[in-house]
Amino acid sequence: MQSNRRVLYIILIGLIIALAYVYIDQTSFRSRRIVSKPREIVPRGNLADFEQSTIGLFDQAAPSVVYIFTENAVSGFFGRQEIRQGAGSGFLWDNYGHVVTNFHVIQGATRIQVRLDSGEAIGATLVGGSPDHDLAVVRLRNKPSDILPIPVGTSGDLAVGQSVFAIGNPFGLTRTLTTGVISALDRRLPTAGGREVMGVIQTDAAINPGNSGGPLLDSAGRLIGVNTAIISESGNFAGIGFAVPVDVVNRVVPKLITRGKVPRPGIGIIFLDEDTAAGLGVVGLVIDRVIADSEAARAGLQGIDYRYRQLGDIIIAADDREVRNIDDFIRILEDFEIGQMITLQVQQDDQVRIVDVKIMDLS
Repeated sequence: MQSNRRVLYIILIGLIIALAYVYIDQTSFRSRRIVSKPREIVPRGNLADFEQSTIGLFDQAAPSVVYIFTENAVSGFFGRQEIRQGAGSGFLWDNYGHVVTNFHVIQGATRIQVRLDSGEAIGATLVGGSPDHDLAVVRLRNKPSDILPIPVGTSGDLAVGQSVFAIGNPFGLTRTLTTGVISALDRRLPTAGGREVMGVIQTDAAINPGNSGGPLLDSAGRLIGVNTAIISESGNFAGIGFAVPVDVVNRVVPKLITRGKVPRPGIGIIFLDEDTAAGLGVVGLVIDRVIADSEAARAGLQGIDYRYRQLGDIIIAADDREVRNIDDFIRILEDFEIGQMITLQVQQDDQVRIVDVKIMDLS
């Protein structure tokens, strides 16, 4: 009798365990079935005004932005010629098929291809370049009829904090939009030509390899700069990017189209570097030496006499504007055409004299 009860208890416990397993399995199944259903979509509503304006800006400007890829013949091992490929961005400048980009994008290229917004790749020829401004112009060999030049703005009235938009092809990823603000103005950017571009725009809009030559736009979709460089130890964007201001672009590009180069105004002098001049306590532009047979030499300007350790002429003003450093002088020179006369105030010892010098082309 007792053994029967034990068997009955065992059977009862087994049934309870089995029922528990069935309940747990059913609950788990219902849970999985509920979880596996797609979530209900919440209606989004209208896009915010700033989103709509950004989308409209991209739709308007993107057809004017191009992808530039190049081939360069370089010397390899044992003197063999190798083909090195490069890439960058650019934008359509006018209805004649001219495309603006950075000089360093096409420098040394033996073959230039331009891919338009439609995806069509068209061969291009170099029209002209200015390493001093890191700008270049190429022209499409076969110009489509539906070309859309980019709207051009001005950089003279920009303000720190203003929204900016960069479109380009970073890392070969075409039609990429990044946004940010103007972080600073009037930066100085050294170029391959040995000079510095003045008034450069600093931005935190992401600029990476491949963005070079692409447009920097304001919130109205107008060109305000050409993206040209980043500061980064890794070579990737780290929050600081630079763009050549559009006022420089609008002055340089027409000269590249008509002449193939930009005249380099000067008078034929070599300046003492600013740190050394500052160490001497000099305010103004110290002439280190005068180039032979230059306009400066013909005007009688004098450099440093190293034999007797005597300073020569110091330019303290040009065109009635104060000259404190090389930047000041270059800014003033760029307002003059080749062959025009510029009036300098020159100091030597305690004497100040007026010297008229003709502007010459140093290119």
